[in-house]
Amino acid sequence: MRALRITLVLFIVLGGLFVLADRVAVGFAEDEAAGRIKSTEGLADTPDVSIGGFPFLTQVVAGELDDVKIGIKDYEAPTGGTGSAAGTIRIDDLDAEMHGVSFSGDYSSATAGSATGTASISYAELLKAAKSEPKEIGFGFTARVTGLSDGGNGKIKVAVAVTPPGTKSSQTISVLSSVAVSGDTVKVHADSLPTLAVKLAEGRIRSITDFQQKIEQLPGGVKLDKVEAAPDGVEISVKGSDVRLVG
Repeated sequence: MRALRITLVLFIVLGGLFVLADRVAVGFAEDEAAGRIKSTEGLADTPDVSIGGFPFLTQVVAGELDDVKIGIKDYEAPTGGTGSAAGTIRIDDLDAEMHGVSFSGDYSSATAGSATGTASISYAELLKAAKSEPKEIGFGFTARVTGLSDGGNGKIKVAVAVTPPGTKSSQTISVLSSVAVSGDTVKVHADSLPTLAVKLAEGRIRSITDFQQKIEQLPGGVKLDKVEAAPDGVEISVKGSDVRLVG
């Protein structure tokens, strides 16, 4: 019995040491991965990296990690264009979950078999794509988009300031718009327009109310998938395969 107790104690101690070593190793790997991703993507701040699955050390031996979560704050995504037309849009939170992450022996490269995630963009940031100088919409009336907000039921409420001819005061009208993803572009399209707008010139009004925002070069090459209107902005689903994390 004494020998059995000693054996059990040894197993417990060794097991505890293994768990401790495993957690220390995963912590080191998370810090190292975060630093490499920051450098690869040219990020201003270090991202959050969490490696899932237990034990970690056996995954290292196998050369593939089951699950890696990455969180990036305030990511500036290119919006296309060159020279003076080039720009960026700020993604407040970009969270991605990588599955089947294989890596090289010296950890200089890592690729995920698949990835899913979300990206949130505030209405204030998305408004930059819609804002413009007042445009004539017919009969001397001018209009411009002045605000975006949650319209409920998955819609965006677009506020449009309409100014009659010969005056400086404007009246704000609102339209409910649908939002969708097409390739690398988020598109906002008014479901319907006020009767006055249709009578004036629907095409001209839609050149103001309907707008789009291209979002390119997301980390690792993930792509836009779906988009939904949310209380504080739009929530975009992203996905990808053979996503390169490092190298």
